[in-house]
Amino acid sequence: MSHIVTTQWKKNVKFESDNPSGNSVFIDLGPENGGKGEGLRPKALMLTALAGCSGVDITPMLEKMKVAIDDFKIVIEGHLTEEIPSYYHTVTVDYHFYGNDLDEKKINRAVNLSVDKYCGVMEMFRRFAEIKVTSHFHNQ
Repeated sequence: MSHIVTTQWKKNVKFESDNPSGNSVFIDLGPENGGKGEGLRPKALMLTALAGCSGVDITPMLEKMKVAIDDFKIVIEGHLTEEIPSYYHTVTVDYHFYGNDLDEKKINRAVNLSVDKYCGVMEMFRRFAEIKVTSHFHNQ
């Protein structure tokens, strides 16, 4: 299996990239780097892919486990190397779950399955970065 994306230059440092789903995303740099900030930054887009990959693993697992949550967010911080080209050497992934009587044991199981077994983007990141994962439970 393979994925094909086409990324089209839109002038200056702005690009539009499609996806096998048929949707597209704009990529651009900030004014400090010659762009207009009209799209996602390339390296940050990698962090977005990591969050999305893990999120789409976790939510169906929680549903199958009959775990009720009111809200869920993933906050990821990528720490870049000093040398050029810079890349993420350490990535912290914080999972935040909100709700009443959160079943922490089942939620942790879903997170661990995503992190250790199912999320292919997480596995790709492991090839070049240290990954630190923490789950936070916000009982309301």
